[in-house]
Amino acid sequence: MSQPESAVADAQAGGPATDSLADLARRHGLRRAIARPSLPSYVRQLWARRHFVLKYATSRNVSKYSDSALGQLWQLLTPLLNAGVYFLMFGVILDQQKDIPNYTAFLITGVFIFTFTQRTVTGGAKSISGNLSMIRALHFPRAALPLAYAVQELQQLAWSMGVLGIIVLLTGEEITTRWLLIPVALILQLVFNIGASLFMARIGAFARDMNQLLPFIMRTWLYASGVFFSIPARVDDLPESLGFIRYVLELNPAAAYIELMRDLLISDHSPPQWAWATAIFWAVFALVVGFWYFWRAEERYGRG
Repeated sequence: MSQPESAVADAQAGGPATDSLADLARRHGLRRAIARPSLPSYVRQLWARRHFVLKYATSRNVSKYSDSALGQLWQLLTPLLNAGVYFLMFGVILDQQKDIPNYTAFLITGVFIFTFTQRTVTGGAKSISGNLSMIRALHFPRAALPLAYAVQELQQLAWSMGVLGIIVLLTGEEITTRWLLIPVALILQLVFNIGASLFMARIGAFARDMNQLLPFIMRTWLYASGVFFSIPARVDDLPESLGFIRYVLELNPAAAYIELMRDLLISDHSPPQWAWATAIFWAVFALVVGFWYFWRAEERYGRG
């Protein structure tokens, strides 16, 4: 008699009164159909699905603007239009440009880099709740979904960075050896985005109201990230009673990645001393904590 048949026979015979179903299954070598694998095994499974992640991200990019007349051009037009509105508000009406050299490059760099993080985290938060039919029909590591959303935004960023480079050159900047560090800064930001996306994916899977709160959270994060203003200049003017705001702004991961990119693209921009250290810390911390936090609920996604 096979082990499953033996377990059924024991259950039908009544078995010891103290045996729970879990004890009975364990005694006969049975396990749950959907169980969380060990962390190393989970990483191996995710690596084996790397081609799926890339194909899924690419197909989402292709289909995203398929119904619009301008198609993929919206990948570039959306951040450019946002930058134009912000320049009108902060550069012209509030006259921020008088205190910041090359404010056009300063602002557009901030908008493009923040948009990369904003879209990745927002997409990650909806990656599980928005794909329940796939999750319930197919067996695969669920982390593949927020990872695919991060890859999708990285593909869009490649086009945006090309436009950003042209705009920066048109504002009078020159190509320097510091541009060689642009991939390093983007990799650090991508690693942070993946970790934050995984973290928010678990929250979004079980706290459905998060989709309603996320736009307000992202808008607050936008205004606290120095996209429109210089954080070092602002924190120096803060009274001592508001000193905690200084640490909140300086430890903001989005602000760190924006400052790094401005330093690499704009010759007159000097990044704060905390920028590189903050960027590296948040990349490592977000990936480790976000991946672990997501993996802990692997068997719960798609249930209920």
